[in-house]
Amino acid sequence: MHGPPLAGWLLVALCAATGSYCLLRMRGEPPGRVRRAAGAEALMGWGMAVMAVPAAALDPRPWGPPLLAAVFAVAAVRALLPAWHGGDRALGHHLHHAVGALAMVYMALAMTVGAPAGGHSHAGHAAQGRVPGGVPALTAVLLVYFAVYVVRSATRLAPTGAAGAGSGSGGLAWSRRPELADACRLSMGIGMLAMLLTL
Repeated sequence: MHGPPLAGWLLVALCAATGSYCLLRMRGEPPGRVRRAAGAEALMGWGMAVMAVPAAALDPRPWGPPLLAAVFAVAAVRALLPAWHGGDRALGHHLHHAVGALAMVYMALAMTVGAPAGGHSHAGHAAQGRVPGGVPALTAVLLVYFAVYVVRSATRLAPTGAAGAGSGSGGLAWSRRPELADACRLSMGIGMLAMLLTL
């Protein structure tokens, strides 16, 4: 992605930490819907970390963007399969995973468009006369979607007074605590916003 290298490395650290936690969560769950969701979130976190690496350190072109696009296209189809096979009570969650995976496909394809005229770096594209990739209207729609998602995720994490204090999850292992899973989803939403803003 474009932007200052420090911001890129911070985003890499955030997404890699989130992906790692989701992997731990996946290992702690029995086979089923929750485990598959944790696996999809781990893939998203690690994919975002790879995509956020500053191009000055590692320019993935020409093979990287098509490979990322293919991986996340498969992830989007996999997220939609429960809806095609008669629905699921967590349909909204599956649709969110599909939107996230398709946003990753979009960003990966945008990385291949408008490469710098003579440079190797995504960073500093304005100084090199680079036109950012992506379709502005689609980028705007995705920005609005993920901004709303981040706000909704943040409100789920906000304390709810006495009810929230009494309904703790202290008996659960830390890898299965619902508030940590919500915090990871919030982190990935913020990461997606940051990546779309630097597209």
